[in-house]
This record gives sequence, structure tokens and C-alpha cells, in this order.
Amino acid sequence: MKDEIKKLQEENAFLRDEVERLKDELVRLVSRNLDLSERLEYDVELRRRTEVAREIMEGNIERQRNADLRDDGQLMALIEIRVEKDRPHLKPDFDAAALAEMLGVSMQRLVQLFRHQSIHRTPEAYIDNLRTLAALRLLREKPNYTIAVIAEEAGFSNVRTLQRRIQEAIGMSPVDYRLMLTRDI
Repeated sequence: MKDEIKKLQEENAFLRDEVERLKDELVRLVSRNLDLSERLEYDVELRRRTEVAREIMEGNIERQRNADLRDDGQLMALIEIRVEKDRPHLKPDFDAAALAEMLGVSMQRLVQLFRHQSIHRTPEAYIDNLRTLAALRLLREKPNYTIAVIAEEAGFSNVRTLQRRIQEAIGMSPVDYRLMLTRDI
């Protein structure tokens, strides 16, 4: 019996040592995982910052190129291309300042450009016209949309502005325009 007790005590001591060794190994592994997690977070953050910096640099290069455009026709063509591609006028907060920033030109240059190169005398009038055209298209293509939804989709900040712009453009309200379209069908 003594031999069995001694054997059990030795086995118990061995198991305690093994548990301690495993605890130390677990602490080492947890520490290593924390270190790797921190490195991974750092790498992800560094990649994100690099991507943001790249986007800023590319944007600055494009803005510089645009700012160097002296030819009004080229700059107007660039506006048309960017507006057609990005459709920024469909956002209610898009205004003349945002257009100038998008192109990388000063507000003064933008205003001067519109005075000389456009039937729209101001950038604001140009943006309003784009929104009005978008609203007219939506009135034709989406008869199930409410006037409020059309105002929102076309980039108008409120329904009243949409109604006023449509009235000025075609001489009738959006509702009357829609009724006219459905009568012709």
C-alpha cells in the first residue's frame, strides 16, 4: 500500500508540474496571440491610412490638373463628364462650392466659367437645371413615385423647391405634368 501511495504521490507531483508547465505555455501562447493581434491591427490601420493617403494624393493630382486647365471649353467638358459619371447633383447638399471642390478650381474660376461658357449664368442655376431634368425624367419613368420621393431622388431639399423649379421650367406643376403624360397614353 505504501508503494501505491508513493507512486500516486509521484504521479500527483508529475501532474502538478505538468499543469504548471501547461499554464506557462498557455500564458506564452496568449501573450503571443495578443502580440500578433496588435500587429495585425497595426497593419490593417497602416493599410487603411495608406489607402486614404493614396486617394488624397490622386485627388490632389487631378485637382491640380483641373486647376491648370485654362481652356474654358475643356473645363466645361470635364464638368459634364464628371456630372454624368458621378451624378453628384442628386444629393441635396451638393452645391456650387462642392462642384468647385470636385473639380479642384476656385469658386471665382467656376463662376467666371459659367458666366462665359454656359447658358446657365451661375453654377447654382446649372445644378438646379440638372435636378429639374432628373425630376422630369422621374415623373415620366416612375408614375408610381410620389412627388416627395421624386424631390428626394432628384436631389431637391424639399417638395416646394421641386414644384417651383418644374413650374418655372415647363409652366405647370409636377402633378399637372404627370396628368398630361398619362392622358397621352
